Amino acid sequence: MPLTKLTALAALSLLLISSPAVCAQDAGLDHAHYVKQTKYPVIDEMNDKNEELRKAAQEKTDEILETITKTRKDEKEKKKEFRPELDAVNPPEGPEAFEAVWHFPPTPQFLTGTCWSFSATSYLESEIKRLHGTEVKLSEMWTAYWEYVDKAKSYAASRGTSHFSQGSEANAIFRVYDEYGAVPRSAYEGELAEDGRFNHSLMFDQMMSYLEWCKANNYWDEEMIVASVRRILDGTMGRPPEDFRWKENDYTPRSFLKEVVGLKTDDYVSLMSTSEQPFYKRVELEVEDNWWHDASYINLPLSEWYAVLERTLAAGATATIGGDVSEPGLYGLHDIAFIPSFDIPVEFINQDSREMRIQNGTTADDHGIHVVAHTTHAGHDWFLIKDSNRSSRKGKFKGYYMYRGDYIKLKMLTIGVHKDFVADILDRV
Repeated sequence: MPLTKLTALAALSLLLISSPAVCAQDAGLDHAHYVKQTKYPVIDEMNDKNEELRKAAQEKTDEILETITKTRKDEKEKKKEFRPELDAVNPPEGPEAFEAVWHFPPTPQFLTGTCWSFSATSYLESEIKRLHGTEVKLSEMWTAYWEYVDKAKSYAASRGTSHFSQGSEANAIFRVYDEYGAVPRSAYEGELAEDGRFNHSLMFDQMMSYLEWCKANNYWDEEMIVASVRRILDGTMGRPPEDFRWKENDYTPRSFLKEVVGLKTDDYVSLMSTSEQPFYKRVELEVEDNWWHDASYINLPLSEWYAVLERTLAAGATATIGGDVSEPGLYGLHDIAFIPSFDIPVEFINQDSREMRIQNGTTADDHGIHVVAHTTHAGHDWFLIKDSNRSSRKGKFKGYYMYRGDYIKLKMLTIGVHKDFVADILDRV
């Protein structure tokens, strides 16, 4: 075969092999390519109509909900409070009518449930001044931060059965100080918001949602749970310091507790009065905020319990008290709290009338406060109360209440004092 013919055949073979259009293995097959998507106008029209209906329905729903919200707001603004007439109460003129024990000015707790820390912190500030002559403004949020941490530990250890809330008891401060030390407020404000106002609502919701997820998924790695809760706390409150400078000296929380605060936490006792438990015994305060089941409360008859408060104030010291603040006789607009006669005449207040209210739930563990003075006025005991709650800022004397003695006898659950003022009682327990 001539060379030119061989060359032509080779070229043809190469073309057949390299060309997909005529490749033997594709012979007779269909081929594909991309084209513009086609739509079915009827379906598009129906979808558009549905979207219009959804939008109209949502607009109607928004309109209805807006109307309902406005109506409820209007109704709330028109709502009246059931309050006693004050003509016969005759309270002291105000805080100036008392010889108050030294204390820092009232500090608002704003949107938090940490009254227990504010009252206990204020109390210890007064104790530092009374016992050592030093004025130290302590951090309320330091104690609250570590209490949240301890509650998270307990929640994990108890598999979600331990009570987790913003509340606690005033004597929790001693457990926190023993474990973590103490810091001045200048070292830890405990709030990162620019306005400086304490606000734990969203932070608490985040912690609670996370802990509920742990419970729902049976996840109980305590180290990880505590670390996660602390990250939430840090985002709102800030990370507590490991060391700090105060008045030209360097401290850790533990050294500050020892060298500056200088109080022995076991020098303080908590008292309660309930006929459900034996008197002159140490018992548990059976309320949710006593989440660690502290059973060191000394239970006393009402008359002795109340007498401890009187003699503590008479000796120039202060006390913490905690109890119910839901009664109509607690009237923030007028800075007073008393038991009106339409509830129970004062002369009928005794252990049984007190106990009945504890048992039926009308006396509850609502609030912790700091008692800074006592006086007798118009035939009644009156106590000056330093209060961090919002209701104490409705009246003329911002951050103060004047409690009549009958309100404390009937509605308060606990008292916290230095052991020196119950030495005779401790000998009997």
